[in-house]
Amino acid sequence: MNKIPKLLQLILVVGGIYCAFVLVFDVILQQVIPNSLLNMYMFFIAAGVLAVYTFTEEGTEELLAPIKALVENPDKVRTRNIVFVLTPLVVAAYIYSQLLPSIEAPVELRSIHPAPPSSVKIYGKRYDLKTLENPYRVLETEDPEKFRELVSTGADIYIQNCHFCHGDKLDGQGPYAAGLNPVPLNFQDVGTIAQLQESFLFWRIATGGPGLPDEAAPWISSMPIWQDFLSEDEIWQVILYLYDYTGRRPRSWEE
Repeated sequence: MNKIPKLLQLILVVGGIYCAFVLVFDVILQQVIPNSLLNMYMFFIAAGVLAVYTFTEEGTEELLAPIKALVENPDKVRTRNIVFVLTPLVVAAYIYSQLLPSIEAPVELRSIHPAPPSSVKIYGKRYDLKTLENPYRVLETEDPEKFRELVSTGADIYIQNCHFCHGDKLDGQGPYAAGLNPVPLNFQDVGTIAQLQESFLFWRIATGGPGLPDEAAPWISSMPIWQDFLSEDEIWQVILYLYDYTGRRPRSWEE
């Protein structure tokens, strides 16, 4: 049985990992993975696989043998000419495809705030979003000291879980933001949480991207389902912190 050349092995391994990414995220999980993030992953994966295959001198020589033969063997002139013509064409075609404008509607034309359902099931309980209120909001006037403690706790929870995308200044400029499409919301913008009820934020945070409604699709959101990671009280405390840090006031349904 003929051994698969190392160069072909490398190509098959990298190609297999790429197909696995697409299969897992696009087909199985049905989650959007930005091309910029996928390209970054594949760059490091390809570099790592190449490092493994060239770890020894024998491995390097075996990997480069087909390339060396193609360049030096006078009997492969026709094959060499074809490769030298096709390679830059393929690279140029890939670069051109990356530069093509997207046919999707611009992000700014999409509604920032999807219409919430009238009721939603979160933490195994059914909530009416029109009557749901932050249970800690009353402490702002009834017990200001306790309220400040809850805001501080919400800040700790936010930094531990949310700042990676939304930023430590709540401006949507977290370290992961550049790899997401669309970028995370800027809570400092008057068009975001200043326009919302706390019950809306509770629904969006708890159910994440998968909880978005079907109407006006496609919705694109990388936000996790935070009810799987945070308690109900922790989400309410984070919401207190969001409004407190930005200096905004939550809207009521009467407004």
